Formats: sequence, C-alpha cells, structure tokens
Amino acid sequence: MPFLPLLKLFALAGIAYAVYGVLVFALQRQIIYPGRTILVTGPPPAGIVPISIVTATGRGTAWFMPPLKRNQGERGPVVICFHGNGEVIDFLPEQFEGFVTLGMGVLLVEYPGFGHSTGNPTEESITETAVAAYDAVLQREEVDPARVVIFGRSLGGGAACALAARRPSRALILQSTFTSTRPFARSFLAPGFLIRDIFDNAAVVAGYRQPILLFHGSSDTIVPVGHSRLLQRQAFNARLVEFPCGHNDFPPDWREFYRIVAAFLREAGVLAQQ
Repeated sequence: MPFLPLLKLFALAGIAYAVYGVLVFALQRQIIYPGRTILVTGPPPAGIVPISIVTATGRGTAWFMPPLKRNQGERGPVVICFHGNGEVIDFLPEQFEGFVTLGMGVLLVEYPGFGHSTGNPTEESITETAVAAYDAVLQREEVDPARVVIFGRSLGGGAACALAARRPSRALILQSTFTSTRPFARSFLAPGFLIRDIFDNAAVVAGYRQPILLFHGSSDTIVPVGHSRLLQRQAFNARLVEFPCGHNDFPPDWREFYRIVAAFLREAGVLAQQ
C-alpha cells in the first residue's frame, strides 16, 4: 500500500485548502460589498436635503426626505433606512416615497466607500456611520426623537440591528435580512470563523424590546426565508410577513407593502390611529 504518496496527497490538499481559506479571508469584503463599485454623479433630486456625516473612518453622506404632511413647528416620526449591498442611496428615493406619504421623514444612509461617501465598508465603519447619521437627523426640527423607526433590507438589516443595539428606537423593520453572515460561509466551503463582518442580527433582536416587523420572500434563494423565521422565533415581539417572491423582486406589490407597514406603525404608536 503506497502510504507515502497518499500522505503527500492529503498534505497538498490541506495546503491548498489553507491557501483558499486565506483568500476567502482576504477577499471577502469585495464579495460582501459589491455596491461600492457603482459610480454616481450629481446632486440629490430636488426636495432632498443632503446631510454630511463625519466619522473617524471618513466623510459620509445621507439624504433626508422631509415628510409630506407637516404643520409649522410640528415634530414627526422619522425612518432611518439602510439599503442592500448592491445598491446606493441614489436608487432609493422613489421606493421610500411611501414613508413620506405617511407623514414621516426619511433618512437614507450611505455606507462608507459607497456612492458619494469615502472610506471602506466594514461592520465597524458601517455601524459608526449609522450611529452618526442617527445623531445628526435627531438634530432636525422636523424629527420627534420619541418616534424613530429603523429600517434595513438585506445587508442593511445588519446596519439597522447594529444601530438598534446602540440607540433608542420605537420600532424596527427588517426586510429580507439574515441571522448573521456566518451561515453564508458554507456557500464558499469555508468555516464561519473566517467571516470578518458578522452582523449578529439574531443576538440584537433577542434583546430588542420594541415591536419588530419582518418581511421576506418565500422563494428567496440569496437569503433564505429561514433566516427571518428564526429571527421571529428569537425576538421578543416580532411579526413576519412573507411574500411569494425572491430577493431582488421584493416586494411584488408596493401598495400592499406600505399598507402593512402603516398598520404596524400605528400599532407601535409611531403613526396616529385613523
């Protein structure tokens, strides 16, 4: 029995896997944050107020969409929004008009290294940017600090949960997001401990005591719906709404989406009862 050649084969396989692991560790942020390659130009659309976010990692950008309905001197609710990893805030104003129509201000937060923002995206830098954006928007006279809603979809769920763990909010909305990024290491045949930006959403929702609304597509193959189902089970007060769609075609019906959101926000005391 040729044991020596067999041992050499196992050794070479082990070395190859170790090299692969090093590559996964080194290059994972290029996979996790593809939106940083999207080129954007020009100012925000008319009616949107740009807000500069300064952190230790760079200069960030956020866009504030004032509420549609507001009386002079009145403070209203605000929703702080975090997008997916393949987007930039330049894509979002039309999609989030539904919140404006409900009488809410909307803050679209850009990640470091995305769009007009400088720096590099990491869990730490994104969290720092989220907290700085929260603190900045609460200085605006239109915003009621007691009615802050945090919204995140896909990767943005990680940013939203990170912020919810560090600043008070009235409600949390998570769309098509994950328990943490560690399970995705299996897709690359790599151990979870190699993941650098974990975004442990499950731990955050387990300790969050305000209402949570979870959305997910039942046919999502990028972030399987099992992630949101587990988040619901671990949360103190969460509702899960599933739509018959995938990840990138969510929601199939924007009117139904905002109808559910409005009902949830009224129950949470963010919006006035009709």
